[in-house]
Amino acid sequence: MSCLKNFPNLLQILRSRFLKSFNHGQQGTSKEIRLLTKLCYAVGGVPYAITMAAINISLQIFLLDVVQIQAFYVSMILFVSRAWDAVTDPLIGYLVSRSRWTPVGKLTPWLVVSAPLAILSYLLLWFVPPASVSGGSRMLWFLAAACMFETLMSCYNVPYLSLNMFLGGDQRDRDSATAYRMSVEVVAMLLASVIQGQVVSVYNAEKQEACEELDSSHQTALLGTSSPQSASLQETQKAFLTSGLVVGALFFLCGLVLFLGVKEQRGESSRDTQRKKKIEMKHVVCLLCSDGSVRPSYPTSLRLLMRHVPYQRLVLGFVFSAFAFQMLSSPSALSQMSLGNFALFCTHAAELGDHFQQLLLILLVSASVAVPLWQVVLLRIGKKATVFIGLSLFIPAVTVVACFPTNLPVFMSMCTLMGFSVATIFLLPWSMLPDVVDDFAVRHPSCKDLEPLFFSCYAFCSKLAGGLSVGLSTMTLQFVGYKAGACNHDDRVVLALILLFSPVPIALLLVGMAFFHSYPINERQSLQLREQLQ
Repeated sequence: MSCLKNFPNLLQILRSRFLKSFNHGQQGTSKEIRLLTKLCYAVGGVPYAITMAAINISLQIFLLDVVQIQAFYVSMILFVSRAWDAVTDPLIGYLVSRSRWTPVGKLTPWLVVSAPLAILSYLLLWFVPPASVSGGSRMLWFLAAACMFETLMSCYNVPYLSLNMFLGGDQRDRDSATAYRMSVEVVAMLLASVIQGQVVSVYNAEKQEACEELDSSHQTALLGTSSPQSASLQETQKAFLTSGLVVGALFFLCGLVLFLGVKEQRGESSRDTQRKKKIEMKHVVCLLCSDGSVRPSYPTSLRLLMRHVPYQRLVLGFVFSAFAFQMLSSPSALSQMSLGNFALFCTHAAELGDHFQQLLLILLVSASVAVPLWQVVLLRIGKKATVFIGLSLFIPAVTVVACFPTNLPVFMSMCTLMGFSVATIFLLPWSMLPDVVDDFAVRHPSCKDLEPLFFSCYAFCSKLAGGLSVGLSTMTLQFVGYKAGACNHDDRVVLALILLFSPVPIALLLVGMAFFHSYPINERQSLQLREQLQ
């Protein structure tokens, strides 16, 4: 027991020695966020980005064709785990906000405890149960593993997102750290696409070879002996498990860099608690802390957030915008929809299925390049204006592609433009959320430590938009007669894919931009908020 009690102190000593050795000689005031801290913080976002991208690229194929679970069971696994993930985010955010400070911080213990467990649960997703296990038992196995992984990733990602508010420095420093994070996360998605792409290519090659061997040895298959496909699946299982080990190792290394390189600072809302004497109860049931601050109950906290007008406008604006991007499954929605409508449009409407990987790569690379550029732009013209400019680029890009879908050079150039637009969804939500948190702290000075709930509720809304986009697009394709596995589709399916690619996302995006127009916080108000909190 004494070892467990001293464990946080030992972690703090280890991290202090690491930071002292690397920060020695660096210039800057104590209030600034050092470059090393920003880089280590950015690296901490790799685990969530790379695991989510890997799962959504490969898990469906893995469960259907490698584990050979029925499609109905696979749909249940994916839907239930995604719904579970969305529901747990706000609850985890509330539990994190109720956590107490330890020698290593308030959020860091969540990161340290959840990371190794999340790695273990991620590896379980790529483990194939023995052949003697029934289909229903396999479904329960992967459903439990998926839900456990999503829960543990929420325990990691919600504190990590909230850590932006505890890095120290001013708002510009935190915006810069967010830009570093989003750039690194796009690179992580590229890396996941390369890793899983290699695994899927091995699977496709082995499957094609197995099918050819089965065709040439049909008699062997009739006799019921071991088929070449079964043998190839064994090799594919090893490939998927190997990729899982590689991603798990990257998860561990990036989590270690985050822990050693980032020292959690007490936020403004914690530092100025002692000088806030008036407590506004506002006829709600709250818990009064020893320092005089108020900890609202979970339902009360949600009501306070939902009634905060800047938060309403920001969340609704980005939910509709993300909904628009996710309808065509751009890289911002890769963690929600895998290949989705974008792949279907390239294959059946544009007849460019062979170039899909190239088009997706152009989107991701252009988005990764655009993130630091948008960071420079928002510092000059403001966040609200940057949102309008960035999102507006999306409209002509998809319009041109819908008008000239089979023209590969045009499609590639418009993918570059779409990548620049997608980068605003990567960067701006997480850059504008701290402004909303500061505004809430000024309006409700007695309600403290709700930062994790702000970030987790936004993540919940984003995942909800992703789930709705999957359901609505799938229902639309089923209504017009889309048949899975068919080589050719009639004109109704092609028309539906064009509508899902261009007019529908544009309409949703315009609704989102209308909410942004009513977003009340501008750069002058943001500066005033920072002055009031200092």
